[in-house]
Amino acid sequence: MKNLLRSLRRRFGISAPKMTVRTHVAWYWRWLGMVLLASLSLALALWVYDAGRRFAGFDRSEIEQEVKTLRESSARLDAEAEQLRAVANASESRLKIEQSAQTQLALQVKTLEEENRRLKEDLAFFENLGPATNKLSINRFTVQKDVLPGEYRYRLLVLLGGAARDRQFQGSLQLVVNVQSQGRNGMIVLPDRSQAENNDFRLNFKYFQRIEGTFRVPDQSKIRSVQVRVMEQGSNHVSAEQSVDL
Repeated sequence: MKNLLRSLRRRFGISAPKMTVRTHVAWYWRWLGMVLLASLSLALALWVYDAGRRFAGFDRSEIEQEVKTLRESSARLDAEAEQLRAVANASESRLKIEQSAQTQLALQVKTLEEENRRLKEDLAFFENLGPATNKLSINRFTVQKDVLPGEYRYRLLVLLGGAARDRQFQGSLQLVVNVQSQGRNGMIVLPDRSQAENNDFRLNFKYFQRIEGTFRVPDQSKIRSVQVRVMEQGSNHVSAEQSVDL
C-alpha cells in the first residue's frame, strides 16, 4: 500500500515530471509563413539598398528621366542635322549651277573681248592701209598651237583692193603644211578630198573676209612652215599666197 502511494506521488505530485503541450501546425502553413518572411526580408533589403543609394546621391528615377531627356534631345538634334544636310546639299547644287553659269559667262566675256580686239585690229589695219592696189592680198596670217595635241589654229584676213572692189570675189582657200616626222619631210594639203566641200575653205566677199579655223597633224609630226593660198573660182591660178614659219 505504501509503495502504491509513493508511486502515485512521484507521477502526479509536485515532484512529477513536467508535461509540455504543443499546438499542431500543418506543413503548408509553415511554408507559407517562411515565404512571407523571406518576401518581407527581401523587400526590406531592397528598401534599405535604395535608401542607401539616395542617401549617397543616386536616384534611379532621376537617372531614367535624364536618359529619356538625352534620347529626346539626340533625336531632335538628328532631325535638325538631317535638315541642315538637305539645305547644304541644295546650296551646293545652287552653287554648282552658279559656278557653271559664271564659267559660261566668263567664256562669253572672253570671246567678246577677243572679238573686240580683232575688230580693233581690223580698224587699225584699215586706217593705216596705204594706197589701194588693184589686187587681192593676204594680211595678218598666223598659225598657233591649239588646246588639243596636234591641233593648230590659223587666222588671216583676205583683202580685195582698188578697182577690184567693184565685183564680188568668189574662190577658195588652200593650206600647205610642211611637216617633219621621224627625220623625214612631208607635206599636207588642206582641204583634202574628204574636205572638198568644207565651207571653212570657201571665200565669198566684196571688200574683205576674215578667216579662222583649225587643222590637225599627226602627234609625232613637227610643223616646219604653213603656206596659205587663195585661188579664184574657175581658175587654178594662185591669186595670193603667204607663208609663216613655226
